[in-house]
Amino acid sequence: MTDRAKEDKDQGLEQTETVENPVNEGDENKESASNVSNETDQAEGAESDKLARENQELKDKYVRLYSEFENFRRRTAKERLELVNTASKDLMQEVLPILDDFERSFKAENASDPEEEQKQAGSKLIYNKLLRVLTAKGLQPMEDLVGKDFDAEYHEAITQIPAPSEELKGKIVDVVEKGYTMAGKVVRFAKVVIGN
Repeated sequence: MTDRAKEDKDQGLEQTETVENPVNEGDENKESASNVSNETDQAEGAESDKLARENQELKDKYVRLYSEFENFRRRTAKERLELVNTASKDLMQEVLPILDDFERSFKAENASDPEEEQKQAGSKLIYNKLLRVLTAKGLQPMEDLVGKDFDAEYHEAITQIPAPSEELKGKIVDVVEKGYTMAGKVVRFAKVVIGN
């Protein structure tokens, strides 16, 4: 081969090398671009996962806070209602001995004298009016306790006596002092005698 042919051959190789190099460089550029896009996609995926977790945490916090507020609202409404229902409990406890005194006076007075009968009628009128006002405010007397089972949540046993009959064993035989409730809660326990 002549020198010229050799030079052309060498140049052809160089040209093919230079042609091959740009192709290789393009592939490297494509790979680096795809690597960059993969990294970007991964970063965006991680960012969206992070945002989704934060969003879920915020939703959970909101739901808990809302639930706590609802529980607080219900509890305060219930307490307010109980307070309204039992606000006059102290006053009722102060007035109950007056009712007891009226009842004792009715038992003690002799109604055979016409003057005494008129006095007693006036006292009964005042007693009934007072009792009507108190029941309108929610005070309820515990009625018909004789013969019922003793319940420590409503009754206070002051003594036990031998039961007059077998069916009164463990039951209330006598009521010494009336008990009263208000809005389902005991204002004063009934003082009772139990048969044993």
